[in-house]
Amino acid sequence: MPKPETLNFFQKVYAVARQIPYGKVTSYGAIAKCLGAPRSARMVGYAMNGASEMEDVPAHRVLNRNGLLTGKHHFPGTHLMQQLLESEGHTVVDDQLQDFKKHFWDPVEVIGFDE
Repeated sequence: MPKPETLNFFQKVYAVARQIPYGKVTSYGAIAKCLGAPRSARMVGYAMNGASEMEDVPAHRVLNRNGLLTGKHHFPGTHLMQQLLESEGHTVVDDQLQDFKKHFWDPVEVIGFDE
């Protein structure tokens, strides 16, 4: 069973992810940095693994630092993450979001950090 502080961290991750604008993407590391835990990108990834079926969390908009769809296996169906990104106007080639930097949303610039 996860520790309560882990659940609290996950809730913070989801709160940031909910703010990612339509048509934008961010990274696990950017969310971690926003939460004042810059070395916790992997923990953000663990949180996002469970968010792919949460309707109010746009988990498909969270990618790795290079724009790769590393979380795609946690979505129902083989290509759902890619399809969701493409429905927002993105181009994905070989699990790589094209123009990642152009579409990048930095939560630190918008939200700052919480701790």
